[in-house]
Amino acid sequence: MMIPNYGEMRRYGEPVSTAFVESTINEVIARRMAKKQQMQWSRKGAHYLLQTRTAVLNNELQDKFVCWYPGFQSDGKGPAMAA
Repeated sequence: MMIPNYGEMRRYGEPVSTAFVESTINEVIARRMAKKQQMQWSRKGAHYLLQTRTAVLNNELQDKFVCWYPGFQSDGKGPAMAA
C-alpha cells in the first residue's frame, strides 16, 4: 500500500479526504468510549490499548516485551500476532 502525499495532491487540486480515518476511529474507539455502552474504556485504558495496537502494527511489540521483561525470550515459532 502506498502512503499518499497529501501536499502534492492539494497542489494539483485533487480532493483529499480523511473520512476513512475518521470512520475507523469512530468504529474502533468512539463507540467503546460512549457512555451508553455496557462496556466502555477509560481514557487511560484506551491510551494503553492504542499504544499496544500501534506496537503490534509496527512489529515492535516483541522488542517492547524484551525491554519490559529482560528475561523474555521468543522462539520465533509462535503464532503471528494479529494486526
